[in-house]
Amino acid sequence: MTVTAWVAAIVFAATYVLIATEKIHRVKAALGGAAIMLLVHATAAGSAFFSQESGVDWNVVFLLLGMMVIVGVLRQTGVFEYLAIWAAKRARGRPFRLMVLLLVITALASALLDNVTTVLLIAPVTFLVCERLALPVAPFLIAEAMASNIGGTATLVGDPPNIIIASRAGLTFNDFLVHLAPLVIVLTAVFIGLCRVLFRRAFRYDPERAAEIMQLDEKAAIEDRVMLVQSLSVLGVVVAAFVLHPVLHYEPSVVALLGAGLLVLVTKITTDEALREVEWPTLVFFAGLFVMVGALVETGVIAQVAAAAEATAGRPGVTAMVLLWASAGLSAIVDNIPYVATMSPIVADLAQHVPGDHDVLWWALALGADLGGNATAVGASANVVILGIAERNGARISFWEFTKYGLIVTVVTVALATPYLWLRYLL
Repeated sequence: MTVTAWVAAIVFAATYVLIATEKIHRVKAALGGAAIMLLVHATAAGSAFFSQESGVDWNVVFLLLGMMVIVGVLRQTGVFEYLAIWAAKRARGRPFRLMVLLLVITALASALLDNVTTVLLIAPVTFLVCERLALPVAPFLIAEAMASNIGGTATLVGDPPNIIIASRAGLTFNDFLVHLAPLVIVLTAVFIGLCRVLFRRAFRYDPERAAEIMQLDEKAAIEDRVMLVQSLSVLGVVVAAFVLHPVLHYEPSVVALLGAGLLVLVTKITTDEALREVEWPTLVFFAGLFVMVGALVETGVIAQVAAAAEATAGRPGVTAMVLLWASAGLSAIVDNIPYVATMSPIVADLAQHVPGDHDVLWWALALGADLGGNATAVGASANVVILGIAERNGARISFWEFTKYGLIVTVVTVALATPYLWLRYLL
């Protein structure tokens, strides 16, 4: 490799360490790393901002932007608070029943929206319900983060790594739904059973508290019924357009932006209010990350890694299994978003040299990264968000408290994904 390639590799590795250890904010790390890549001519403006192979993937950025606007409007209607109170009353104050309902809501919402946004909406309400029932909130928050990662695995928009994989591999919303959703349903059921064992000490039933929560009126949580109907209608159209991509031929990013624009147009919300709900740091983080990965492509680092991988590649089944477990392990150490952004061009190159069904490699990458994100507190963005919310509300969750449960959940879910992947695609 050239000197520039070595510099690019060192800069990228250093940025990875900073992101994983949280020594500085990950947005600062990504932007700093991208700036250095441009400074040392590892990439250039034309490649970084306009190249389809080695530049910022604007489809990913604008898909997230559009969905964030839609969810931001939904948030103001109070529909998520309604669902949480409804779940608590349906559970009749029983802690485990409450957790089951919250986890099902979280998993479903994460499949339709994105998992980071879902936990941002569900977590504050969880604090309210747990306080009223005198329950420890940490187990519920940890379980919700994991449910969001599992549920988000089912669709293209559910987990950011899936968005990157879809963009790189040319996979559609329906591809994810058909190939991964059946497994996710099983994994969610298994995960709920695990929660009954892992968090058994948290399920303390208080009859008096349960009676109090039964007095809450969930309908009062809805702040704007007209906007709720408008928002759900637009969201339904957006999801339908995702599913009909093979017929309509509109990219998910275009669909999300059209839906966001339509929602802002038909509701009374102002553009300032709509854009205020966007997680701009997340979008900037993606942009910086893509520039860094693009620099590795431009300097030939990715090609060198791919060549080494090809040398050890054999049958697609063996390669897929190795990729599945390696992705789970590495995503546990670093955030699964930069991991997938780095691995996507490698898998794309690897798929060209491994005989058989190439898509199985992409599904192995998706399952490994999404499920492996549950293993540690820094494995997925949803985990980091949950820890931040808990700390701001005086219920700090330590890295190891999350990780001791996450490792068990990851090993079980990836172990179940292994025969599924093998039997469905490799026989």
